[in-house]
Amino acid sequence: MLRDEMITVFGGSGFVGRYVVRALVKKGFRVRVATRRPHIALDLKVTGVVGQVDLMQANVRNPSSVRRAVEGAHGVVNLVGILAESGSQRFASLQAKGARNIAEAAAAAGARRFVQISAIGANPDSESRYAKTKAEGEEAVARVFPGAVILRPSIVFGAEDKFFNRFADMARFAPALPLPGGGKMKIQPVFVGDVADCVANAIDDPSAAGIYELGGPRVYTYRELMEFILETIDRPRLLVPVPMFAMSALGFAGEIAGTLPFVKPFLTRDQVIMLGEDNVVSPDMRGVADLGVTPETIESVVPSYLWRYRRHGQFHETA
Repeated sequence: MLRDEMITVFGGSGFVGRYVVRALVKKGFRVRVATRRPHIALDLKVTGVVGQVDLMQANVRNPSSVRRAVEGAHGVVNLVGILAESGSQRFASLQAKGARNIAEAAAAAGARRFVQISAIGANPDSESRYAKTKAEGEEAVARVFPGAVILRPSIVFGAEDKFFNRFADMARFAPALPLPGGGKMKIQPVFVGDVADCVANAIDDPSAAGIYELGGPRVYTYRELMEFILETIDRPRLLVPVPMFAMSALGFAGEIAGTLPFVKPFLTRDQVIMLGEDNVVSPDMRGVADLGVTPETIESVVPSYLWRYRRHGQFHETA
C-alpha cells in the first residue's frame, strides 16, 4: 500500500542507493531520488508503482538545489560519497560540507527522519582524508539534526560492488594478487541489500537515533578474502605480500594516472592508508541486528555474481 510519506534520497542512483530506493519502495514510501544526473537513473522510476519514484536534479555542493530536493520530505537519506577525488569531486566538499548542506536543509524543511551513510573507520584525527571527512560529515549531521541515524558500514558487497568484482577481474589477467602489509587487515563485509534494509528500517523507526556499525556475520583477513575470490572463480594465483611503503608508491602512481583524461586511479595513497587499518564492527556499537536485519554471508551471495570471471563463465566446471 502506498504511504503518504515522501523520502528524499541523495545519491540514490549509485551502487548502494539503488538498493535503498528499492527497500523504501517495498515499505510503501514515495521516493524522490536527488542526483546530479537524473538521465542515467531513469530505470529507477519503474522500481515502484506509477509515480512512486521521482527523479530530481540536485548537487550537494549547491545548497539551493538541496533545499528544493527536500521540500515536503518526511525523511532524508544521504548516501553521497567518493573513494577517490577527481575534478570538482573532493572529499571535503561532498562528504563534509555536502552532508552539512543536506542536514541543514532537511532540518529547515521540517523533515522528521534523517539517515547518514558514513563508514567504519570515520575518524576526525585520521591521516586518511576519506575517513577524516566522513567523521566531519557525521559531526555536522549530529549537530544540525540531533535525531539522525548514522550508519557506518564495512566494505559493502553485491553484484555491482567494486571489491570482489575488482579483484576477480584482476585475477583473470594478473599472475599474482598483492597483499598489502601481508594481508593481515581484518574486514567484515556487509551485503548491500542488508545495508538498504537497515536504512529503510531506520527511516521507519522514530526511536532509532544514533550511530550503528554495519558488518556481516563473520570477520575475515584480507588474505582470506583474496583466497575466497580465487577459489570461487577457480583461478589459482600467487598471493604476494607487499610492504605498505611500496603500496604507497603504487598509490602515488595511481594518482598520477588519474590526472589523465577519462582515467580513474587504480589506487591512491589515501586508500593505502585505509588498507592499513582494520574494518570491523566495534563490539560496543549497535549493529544490523538492532535494526531488525539478519546479515547475509559472502559465501551465500558472492558466488552468484563472480561466476562470470571463471574461464567458461556459467558453464565452467571445477576439477
